[in-house]
Amino acid sequence: MSDAMLRVPAEVRDRLAVLAESRGTSIRSLVQEFAETTLTPEERRERAERARAYLAEHFGVEVTDAESEAMGRTIRDAFARREPDAA
Repeated sequence: MSDAMLRVPAEVRDRLAVLAESRGTSIRSLVQEFAETTLTPEERRERAERARAYLAEHFGVEVTDAESEAMGRTIRDAFARREPDAA
């Protein structure tokens, strides 16, 4: 595996160091985990479509775009309100 150098402002580096330490890992592992687990917009759309298809096939539930958007807002709001230590 080859390495790459990422340049970020000192404040970002310091924040990454705090996050990594709080998780008992390294900045390198933290960045790697982020890259491996964060979905692109296209990947999120594909997952949403697969979930819709599954719900329709297995439960007979058709989820509309409006329902999907409302649920997305509800989830985002819930995460925005959560306690910092609840992560």
